[in-house]
Parts: sequence; C-alpha cells; structure tokens
Amino acid sequence: MVVSTDINPIRIEKIQELKVPVIDLSEKKSNVAKLIVKACEEYGFFKVINHGVPHHIIKKMEDEGFEFFHKPLPDKIRVGSANPFGYGSKNIGLSGDEGELEYLILHTNQHSIANSSKFRNAVSSYVECVRELACKILELIAQGVGVPPTSFSRLLTSFDSDSLLRLNHYPPVTHTAAIGFGEHSDPQILTLLRSNGVPGLQISLGNDTWLPVDPDPLAFCVNIGDLLQAMTNGRFVSVRHRAMANTLQDRSRLSLVFFGGPSPEAIITCPPQLLKQNQPRYRAFTWAEYKSHTYAHRLGETRLDHFKIA
Repeated sequence: MVVSTDINPIRIEKIQELKVPVIDLSEKKSNVAKLIVKACEEYGFFKVINHGVPHHIIKKMEDEGFEFFHKPLPDKIRVGSANPFGYGSKNIGLSGDEGELEYLILHTNQHSIANSSKFRNAVSSYVECVRELACKILELIAQGVGVPPTSFSRLLTSFDSDSLLRLNHYPPVTHTAAIGFGEHSDPQILTLLRSNGVPGLQISLGNDTWLPVDPDPLAFCVNIGDLLQAMTNGRFVSVRHRAMANTLQDRSRLSLVFFGGPSPEAIITCPPQLLKQNQPRYRAFTWAEYKSHTYAHRLGETRLDHFKIA
C-alpha cells in the first residue's frame, strides 16, 4: 500500500483494517441490492462472488490473452491494427500518459477480430457472459435505489452499445514503486475486472491514500464509472484507481477489463425518482459528447466536473 508520509500511524492502521466489500450474488436479491448500494456509496467499488460466469470461459480468455501477449511484436501490432483501438505499449491514450504495461482494446460489437478463430470465440463467449453479469448488477442497483429495473441496464443492451474489452498485460519490472497504469476514473457506466493472481490494483481513499485490492480467483471486481455517478446525481462516486507495476520476476499480471458503455447517442440523465427534492447536479449529455471530452484530457483529470450545473 502507498500512503502519504504525513499520515499518522493510527490512521495507517485504520486503513490497513479496511477491506473491499465482497458480495455473494447467490444470496437473497433484496439483501444483495442493499449491500451493493452501500458499497457503491462508501467505496464506489466491490467484489462479487458466485457471479455465474463459468470458470472455463474465464480461463479460456486468460489463456488466449497470454498467448496473444507472448507473440512477436509485429504480430501484436498486426492484430491490433484491424480494430478501432488496437494494440499499444507504454503509451496510454493520446495525451501523454504512460505506464508499465502493454494492452489490447477491442470493441465488443467488433465481429472481425484479426486473429485466430480460437481467439475470436474466446472473446465472444467472455463478453457475452460479463455483459450479462454487468446488466444483472445494474438491475440490482436499480432495485436498491428504487428506480425501474432496466433504468441503467438497458443502456448496455442496445444494438449499438459502446462497450469495450481491454486486456492489460503487466510484465515484470525491476524498479519498485513504478506505476503500471496511472490514477484515473472510468468514464463508462460500470467496469468489471478480472485479474490473475498477481497483485497491483489499488483504489483511492482520498488524500493520496491507497487501498490495495487483493487478487481473488473466485471474484470479479466492480467499479462505478463516471456515467453512473451522473445518473445517480452524485449519490455514487466514480472511484479513482490505479495499478502498480508488476515486480514479481517470475509472473506477469493479466487483467481482463469490461467497460460497460451505452450507445454514442444515449442521453445521460438522472431518473426523476432519484431527484425528489434535490436539484440535478449534472446537465444532460450524450455518451458521444462525454467520450470526446474524456479522451481529450489526461487520465488523472476529474472530467465529470465539466458537466456540472453551476
């Protein structure tokens, strides 16, 4: 864990006692909905177990991911060049951010991934399962906050939904305390992350204080994105997080990240049931508008402030 040097020892002990909420989706729906809402309000982040995604589908996707990243560089570039986002290394985005990783970004509506049929099948099966899980979680959130069941999940099921699958590969590095992927929030609605047994993920508790997230082979990590913060009128906060570089010399870290995004033309607003006596904090905007704003800025910037109502 990384904490600022001016935090007193008692505060550090309290931080070390904190645990990321782990929610069992096989329990009674009303109880699960309450636990998820509590986690979204307190952390913006939680883990889910008994999530229903078959282990063999996860393993197949991880195996294909490692096989891809072990290819020669020209092959990785060739595969990536046929996709809207594609393969990258070190450089993150177009605004100068860098990290100790390489990655492959795939649009989940992309049907012509330039790789083996085995890879395409693995991506297709994995995306189908994690999208279904994301919708289930969003419907539980809707139940927990008292809005119609599909208020949030419908945005992921439209034919032109703009969801992404990102494979992040963190090879071992020799320098300690390096950043693998810098501090940021996710711009979409909801993120589902699955990683192998190598640690690195941390969530922000504010004041330059970071809580490590232990890897869990049975769980998916779930975090709130900027759009869901806007759609809950700020009740949920899009958690800031980062990945430290991998210093385990005998293992690489692989994370599979599903970003649940709506159609580019989807209008992002807060359901009226969540406003009641409160005024809306954010103006209505489209995902296309927010996405364009997001990718024009650095990772660490608080991009949603631009859409606040004065």
